[in-house]
Amino acid sequence: MKNKLNKTIAVANQKGGVGKTTSVINLATALAACDRRTLIIDSDPQGNASTGLGVSQSDRSVNAYHVMIGEAHFNDAILETLIPGLSIVSSGVDLSGAEIELIDFEDRLFRLKSKMADCTNDFEYVFIDCPPALGLLTVNALNASDAILVPLQCEFFALEGLSHLIGTIDRVKKTYNSSLEIQGIVLTMYDSRNNLSEAVAEDVRGFFEGLVYATSIPRNVRVSEAPSHGKPVLLYDTSCAGSRAYIDLASEFLKREKLLVRRPANGPLLYVSISVPSPLPATPPTTSNLTKFSPLGASVIL
Repeated sequence: MKNKLNKTIAVANQKGGVGKTTSVINLATALAACDRRTLIIDSDPQGNASTGLGVSQSDRSVNAYHVMIGEAHFNDAILETLIPGLSIVSSGVDLSGAEIELIDFEDRLFRLKSKMADCTNDFEYVFIDCPPALGLLTVNALNASDAILVPLQCEFFALEGLSHLIGTIDRVKKTYNSSLEIQGIVLTMYDSRNNLSEAVAEDVRGFFEGLVYATSIPRNVRVSEAPSHGKPVLLYDTSCAGSRAYIDLASEFLKREKLLVRRPANGPLLYVSISVPSPLPATPPTTSNLTKFSPLGASVIL
């Protein structure tokens, strides 16, 4: 059967606590709201993406672990969420054992990629939420992806972690997945009142010119509260600063995807510099009207 996963993006950072899972949940929600059928693969044994989308433990009887070790078909692990157009392959603590069990498989570095090839559901975007470590699960995600999206916390130690991650991406690209590209870097937990946040943002934008999104995700209490309610912040509080930022990020993401210039072999990846306005809808999205909510607006879609 034909594989219908159009573009797969690993969301990864070797440093934990950078807003990786939060960004996966809310970016995917906003894209689904733009009528882009989206799938999240929760590849983190902590299962926070699953929890943040309201997937109960009882609904995770078939999850990413069972797919990875060959006990379940990929399609059987896909769950519909409360958000129209957004599905998830959930995770659980048993996935932590996969790191050890995968050692016995010859295709242990490409296990996820081979299982994803069996998918017959039609998704425009697939986001893989990676664990905050460079183990077999993360390498599987990078090998199965077309690109990587890097959330970066606006703090000093995050810069050191980013340099390690760039080195890892380069090694994976040279050894296993030559088509892997950096889709972008998203600055998270940004605080304009903090001089360090400003300094980190300036340094990253200067060094990774063209890769860093113009949209920064601010520190926001409502963003932190939303997962405990099993909802993306876009549903929990549409008008808060965090929601507005993720709406802007989704708008910029789609514009970037359309304006991405494919690089020549072994050449640099080029992006067109853009500025994207993203007016909020008059009516906050709910599970009943979310499919009609578009952060882009008709005038922005190319």
